[in-house]
Amino acid sequence: MFVDYAKIVIKSGDGGNGATSFRREKYVAAGGPDGGDGGKGGDVYFVVDPDSNTLIDFRFNKKFKAQNGENGRGSNCYGKSGEDCYIKVPLGTVVKDFATGKVIADLSEKGQIELVLKGGRGGKGNTHFATSTRQAPNFSIDGEKGKEKEIILELKSLADVGLIGFPNVGKSTILSKVTAARPKIADYHFTTIDPNLGVVKTEYGDSFVLADIPGIIEGASEGVGLGTQFLRHVERTRLLLHVLDCAGLEGRNPVDDFYKINEELKKYSEKLANRKQIIVANKLDSVQDSANIEAIEKLAKENQLELYKVSAATGEGLKELFSHVAEKIKNLPKEEIVDIEDRIVYTLEEEEEPFTVEIVKGEFVVQGPAAERIMRRINVEDNESFAYLQRNLKKIGIDDALRAKGIKDGDSVILVDWEFEWYD
Repeated sequence: MFVDYAKIVIKSGDGGNGATSFRREKYVAAGGPDGGDGGKGGDVYFVVDPDSNTLIDFRFNKKFKAQNGENGRGSNCYGKSGEDCYIKVPLGTVVKDFATGKVIADLSEKGQIELVLKGGRGGKGNTHFATSTRQAPNFSIDGEKGKEKEIILELKSLADVGLIGFPNVGKSTILSKVTAARPKIADYHFTTIDPNLGVVKTEYGDSFVLADIPGIIEGASEGVGLGTQFLRHVERTRLLLHVLDCAGLEGRNPVDDFYKINEELKKYSEKLANRKQIIVANKLDSVQDSANIEAIEKLAKENQLELYKVSAATGEGLKELFSHVAEKIKNLPKEEIVDIEDRIVYTLEEEEEPFTVEIVKGEFVVQGPAAERIMRRINVEDNESFAYLQRNLKKIGIDDALRAKGIKDGDSVILVDWEFEWYD
């Protein structure tokens, strides 16, 4: 089963907590702190799997998690770092953030590996907080939490040339005649419901990948007829063969069809609308009235497009068409659908504001990543740790922010999930 879209959840590993420990050995007086650091949480990577060509595995397995780092221990024992999570996807997969639609990674090269989500850093053991005046620090730092994100996976076929056109114009027959692909062919609409790919090999040794894109119809750019699912597979092509039914067997006007398809391409993507096209007038063996042929010739001339007249049923004209296509794509560069500046890797400090201060029912509520980091570093039952907290509140500006909000002695402050009274 061909699946080209999936939504999954990924989570990087939590960092291990630092240890609060003191050296305790016989004949060693005042051994001092020896708490080890916590291990780093595992990262999340996406990697190209050369043996996969569909996202079907993600229909059943929707959550992927890297391993947490281990906690530090006494005797300066450091926690082990968590194992990274590697998620295998087919070549041509685009990874997006579900919340923003932002492209995170474009896995379009063999062997490509992309870091998407970083694991939490390990916490510091109490060894790091010993000074000449504080020789027995009774606090350590907890590890940073990993991040959890909803991710969209979109598979976009990696084809050099795409066959486009209304249903039943003969695209699948053309693909079957010039490649070893064997798509389902029948005389009814939407015979093809998945993209089919095949390799065209010319008599001169040239080869390229040809994709039969399922029937694109009016409203495709808005999703009519699964249009948006079909259109994403045209994005990576360098050349489009626009197949028209010159025999008019469906009672359709091939010229109208040409403009309707191109309007849908334009609505979906301006880049796609500007892709090079060759008009292929198919079903030449069934033409009974030359009016359609003449109209298509006029259309090609007005739009300055090349025109090839073929019969997929008999093979007439196909050799000439695809020999020309093989030469033409040699001079057409591969278009990157993802700009390099658009690529992002999530970080643990991605929030815009390090902290916020709000007054809720007379209480001063402090939240945000900076406030959370401070709370992970203290032991609220320890006086030295509390003094460490006060210095850090001042250092990062929370003190000034509280005063700017009008705090007074005796007012209640809620720092993340801990409440205390304020005194200058």
